[in-house]
This record gives sequence, structure tokens and C-alpha cells, in this order.
Amino acid sequence: MTLPQTPSLQLTGKRALITGASQGIGLACACALAQAGAEVTLVARSEGTLNEAVGALQAAGFKANGLALDVNDHSALKQALASHSFDILVNNAGTNRPKPLADVSEDDYATVMDLNVRACYFLTQTIVGQMPNGGSVINISSQMGHVGAANRSLYCASKSAVEGMTRAMAVELGPRGIRVNSVCPTFIETPMTRPYFEQPGFLESVIAKIPLGRLGQVEDIMGSVVFLASPAAAMVTGSALMVDGGWTAQ
Repeated sequence: MTLPQTPSLQLTGKRALITGASQGIGLACACALAQAGAEVTLVARSEGTLNEAVGALQAAGFKANGLALDVNDHSALKQALASHSFDILVNNAGTNRPKPLADVSEDDYATVMDLNVRACYFLTQTIVGQMPNGGSVINISSQMGHVGAANRSLYCASKSAVEGMTRAMAVELGPRGIRVNSVCPTFIETPMTRPYFEQPGFLESVIAKIPLGRLGQVEDIMGSVVFLASPAAAMVTGSALMVDGGWTAQ
């Protein structure tokens, strides 16, 4: 009898592009993919922190390089990537401006939707056009693409859009062997979210909604990204992988 073999989680020989990758979840994704054997290209606006992140990866023996670019500048990004091809794309760059509905301005709307939706859409359009042998697109979305919350109507709208485009792209790109999935974290402790937890009562209110009873850490995202990028997820596309400690199970 020939027993089935577990598909590999190794990514040796693969090339990955990660946005918003100089810190937080993006850097953790880059580390995870590099540790699995991929050559990683980190994209971020801040050249200083980007160079520091790339240098740390290289010092640890991984293949890494950086592009100091704003993903909102699609023309510049497309030009910079014209001679590159990737097997894996992680759309991580994103932002949030939590406010009551009545206080959300047009500038807030444009800032959040441009980065969370528009940049993700058009970068994916560019990269999948350069994926000749299939590939994996991983959108870092949020549990807020599946539930609602006060003061987060704009963020929820943007992440719901990411979830919709993930499913539609999976259907369209499946015949080309390109898989498209999302990872939907709960509140992850990062430099971007840390100020929220300093607001009176906010941390307690978040923990109360997470059955596992703790905030997420960037390490909690890493295995999910490697899985979705790897042959172990060869039949997984159009899916939202919840990394929310049970928030959306209630």
C-alpha cells in the first residue's frame, strides 16, 4: 500500500512580494515566507525602517531585498516591478481611521479606501499578469470584513470589499492556476494598533469578545500565510482564513 504524503510547506525557489512589510504583520509575513525558503521582496514607504528590516533578514541568512515605494502610486510601482515576476503576493499594506459614522470625512474615506482597496486591487492586477506558472495571492484582510463594529463603518466597508474581490479574483484566476485567499485577523498587537489599547476600557472590551482570551500577536499570522502560499493549500482558493481567536464564531 502506498500511503499519501503530506504536501510540503516549503517555498524554496519561490519569489514573494509583501507590501507594508517594514514592520508589524507585513514584516512577520516576510519572515515567515523567508523562513520557508522563499526569496522575499519587501515594499514599504519608509526607507529607513525598510532597510533595517531587509538588513535583518539578510543577516539571518535569508534572500531579501526592498523597494521603498508607496503602493498608492500605482504607476511608479508598476514601473519598478516591470522586470520582475513573483509566485506569491501578500497584500498587507492597510490603514484605519476609527471614528463615529457622523465624523468620517471625505479625506478619511479616500485614505482608507485608496490604500485598503484600490492599491490592493491594482497591485494584484499587475502581479498576476506576471505569474506565468500559477501562484498565490494572499490578502491580509480582517475579521471586520465579516462583522460590524461601532466607529469602524469605514474600515469594515474596506475589508468587506477586500473579501469580495478575493472571491471574485479566485474564480477568474483559478483556470490559470492562481489561488487567491484572505487572512482575517482579530486585533493584532502592532505599532499601528498599540495606541488603541491605551484608550480606557478598549483593551478589556476587545478581550471580552475573543474566546481565546488574548490579543493576537504577529506570530499568529505567520503559519497561515505560509500554508496559503504553499503546495499544502493547493486546493484552497476563494477562502477567508479566520485568525480571530473565535471572535466571528459567536
